[in-house]
Amino acid sequence: MTDDSTELPSTLRSRLANSPLWDFALALYGRPGVETACLHLQDDAGIDVTELLWRCWLYRHGLATGEAPEAVGRWQAEVTAPLRRLRRALKDEARHRAGVAALRERLKACELDAEREALVRLEEHSLAGHALRPLSQPVPGLETVLPLVSQLQKKSHLFALRTLEGQLDPSCPPS
Repeated sequence: MTDDSTELPSTLRSRLANSPLWDFALALYGRPGVETACLHLQDDAGIDVTELLWRCWLYRHGLATGEAPEAVGRWQAEVTAPLRRLRRALKDEARHRAGVAALRERLKACELDAEREALVRLEEHSLAGHALRPLSQPVPGLETVLPLVSQLQKKSHLFALRTLEGQLDPSCPPS
């Protein structure tokens, strides 16, 4: 499999398919420190959490890739991000108004649905084998395989990324 390969070996395709990205993302995001690390990287470094979780899923399976599909980036910018902005904008008012709090919860559910759709699209892209490449041995650190590394300008960004990498459970390599 080369950098421009569109063929994914059947064993790897099967392994990825048996480890759905959505399930992986939920499990990883729920681990200690991961939510805080992801949100810090999103809010302070401009790294999309959905894309980051996708890249962690690939990394966990010994793979890396280039740029995220443009269509997913558009989806995130045109659908997910506006929902997130609205939800966040209503946070203070929701504390004092039950109707606004209920609306905010619906927006939160819609935002989660939009993120799930982005992950589905990223998983489909990966299962098609687009531009996947195996990681070198020994496996490099997560920060060295992310094309997003130029956005990591502060020590807190690197710390957040290391927190995330530490929760990838290296003691249980994928089968």
